[in-house]
Amino acid sequence: MKPKIAVTMGDPAGVGPEIALRLLAQPEVAAYCTPILFGDAQLLRRVATQLNLPMCETIVDARQGAESLASLTKPTIYDLQAIDADAVTPGQISAACGQACYAYILAAIGAAKAGHVDAISTGPINKEALRAAGVNYPGHTEIFADETDSARICMMLTSAEITCGFVTTHVGYAEVPSLLTQERIGEVIQLSHEAMLRIRGRAPKMLVCGLNPHAGEHGLFGNSEEERIIAPAVATAQASGIDIAGPFPPDTVFLRERRAATDCVICMYHDQGHIPLKALAFDVAVNITLGLPIIRTSVDHGTAFDIAWQGKAGVTSLIEAVRLASRLATEPAESCSPELGGLT
Repeated sequence: MKPKIAVTMGDPAGVGPEIALRLLAQPEVAAYCTPILFGDAQLLRRVATQLNLPMCETIVDARQGAESLASLTKPTIYDLQAIDADAVTPGQISAACGQACYAYILAAIGAAKAGHVDAISTGPINKEALRAAGVNYPGHTEIFADETDSARICMMLTSAEITCGFVTTHVGYAEVPSLLTQERIGEVIQLSHEAMLRIRGRAPKMLVCGLNPHAGEHGLFGNSEEERIIAPAVATAQASGIDIAGPFPPDTVFLRERRAATDCVICMYHDQGHIPLKALAFDVAVNITLGLPIIRTSVDHGTAFDIAWQGKAGVTSLIEAVRLASRLATEPAESCSPELGGLT
C-alpha cells in the first residue's frame, strides 16, 4: 500500500494553494504515495481557475471525519471549509487566513495521531497571520510539539548539498545565549544523529558551530559559551560514539571542502544555518521536525506573499518534502526510536 501523506495547504493568501494544486497534479507523486490536501476546495477552485491549473477531482468533505480517508488511493482534497474563499485577498495578512491554516494543521495532526494518514508535509504559513488570529505560536514546530506532547524536539533542514540541525530557532538573537545548555545541545546532536543515520543509511559525520565570531577565539568574544557549554556537549556526544567535532567558526564550517565531508552541521541559532542552506539548496531542501511521534516534513520557504496567486511559485520543495515523508513512512523502522516518528 502506498503511504497516505497529509499535505496542509498553508496560508490561503500565500503560495500554498497553487503549489498544492501543482503537487496533486504530479503523476510521479501519485506513483509513490497518496497525497491528501488538508485545505479548502472552494478556495483551491478559485486559484485553479485564476492560474489555469488542474483542479483535483476527488474531494472529501471533512465533516465525514478522518476515518473516510482510509479507502483513498488517489490524490484528494480533504475539504475543511475553514474560510470564505471570496474573502481572501492574495498577498494580504489576515486573521481569517491565520485561523484557517491553523485549522488545517490541527486536522492533519489529528489524522496522523489516529493513524488515518502515515505522515504530514506542511505548506507555508505566515506567523503574523497566526498571531492576528490569536494563535500564539512562532511556527509549525511548536504547534506540533504541543499537540503531540513532545518534550524533545528540534528543527532540521536537509538536502543532498547541506543539512543543518538547530539548537534554537524562532527567538530573538538576544535570547539565544540564555537558551544554550549542554543538555539542549546534546539533545539536538542526538536527534540529528539518529535522523541522519536513517536518511543516509550509515553513521553520519557531524560538525558543530560556535556561537560567537571565530568560535569565541578562546574566550575573547562572547561569554565563553564555546568553552563552558558547546565544547563539553560535543565531548559528551563523542564519548557516546557519535562522529562529531567542534565547535568551529561559523563562517568557515560551511566551506565546500567541509560540506563535502560532512553530513550534518549543528547550528546554534536560526540564521546561522538557514542562510547558507537557502543560498545552496533553496528549491530542494526539506524541513523536518525531529522528536515527534509522527513524521512531519515541510517546505523550506515562506508564504511568498509578493508572488502569491501569480503562477510563479515553484513546487520542487513541496515535492521533496512529500517524497521524504513517503520514504520515512514506508522504510522499516524496527530499530527506530518511537519519539522520532521513525527518524533514526
